[in-house]
Amino acid sequence: MKQTIYAHFCGGETLEESLKTVAKLGKYKVGTILDYGVEGKETDEDFDRGCDEFVRAIKFSANNPDIPFISLKVTGLAKFSILEKINDEKKLEEDELVEWNRVKGRMHRICKAAYDNGKSIMIDAEESWIQKPVDDLAEEMSRFYNKENAVVYNTIQLYRTDRLEFLIKSFDRAQSQNFLLAVKLVRGAYMEKERARAVKMNYQSPIQPDKKQCDIDYDQAVDFCLSRIENIAFCLASHNEKSNLRAANFLLEKNVPANHPHIMFSQLLGMSDHISFVLAHEGFNVSKYVPYGPVKDVVPYLMRRAQENTSVSGQMSRELSLLRKEIRRRKTLS
Repeated sequence: MKQTIYAHFCGGETLEESLKTVAKLGKYKVGTILDYGVEGKETDEDFDRGCDEFVRAIKFSANNPDIPFISLKVTGLAKFSILEKINDEKKLEEDELVEWNRVKGRMHRICKAAYDNGKSIMIDAEESWIQKPVDDLAEEMSRFYNKENAVVYNTIQLYRTDRLEFLIKSFDRAQSQNFLLAVKLVRGAYMEKERARAVKMNYQSPIQPDKKQCDIDYDQAVDFCLSRIENIAFCLASHNEKSNLRAANFLLEKNVPANHPHIMFSQLLGMSDHISFVLAHEGFNVSKYVPYGPVKDVVPYLMRRAQENTSVSGQMSRELSLLRKEIRRRKTLS
């Protein structure tokens, strides 16, 4: 696995190993979103180690302009069971309240380190049945640290039917409470799992009925952010060519600088290089999502990438055809 799927999608097992990938991307004006790819842990010792590593990653990248973001999953800092209980609005036991306060303490430590070192934190989305406490944590951190700049980004999965409305309400709260809303817009990563659980537990699926509706909501979310570019910072995280081109054209047509600090285009390491490098070449802000960490700890992330690639076979065929075309072009030049 380390020589195949891991090597393709990950920067390395350590921060130091990942520097080669960071430098290679930076050479082409593509930044890095560093992600310590550990999630689903269950002990305070694991969570504290994870917190230490996130802070170390922030300090490690402090003087490196090629690393503007650090990404994290709350399931790397908190028990899934507690997140699920809070999401279901069940009362926490006294020891669980203490544990939840420790989670908040870890988040504050990480976000303050980002604030102090001029970096931004991207909080990844989770499954719908634990997402509310993640959203609440992200908003709480944003109220503290997003007063002047976009330090804390929450992730919004537009394949959920309720997320466009959530974006609009989040913006209204940010405006009324005087902090800058920062979001990462994605289509989503847990579709099969979400639908299967809804069927098994007999509730209405939170997932859009089809891709067309997901695309409509995604475009509307991007438009909402673009039209409020001075008051919202957002990352357009997508492998969809049309979504990226549409946003780039909007900026050009409205005479908004391509490198406006409130917009970042982003794709995963190992995917959609033709989008990332063309956008960067044209002067837009672009970053690649670069996970790192021990192979065994990054397996959940790698499995999602494998599943994602099977669900976007048309796009992967498109990338393969582009690679073949480029190989032919280089052969003719030689």
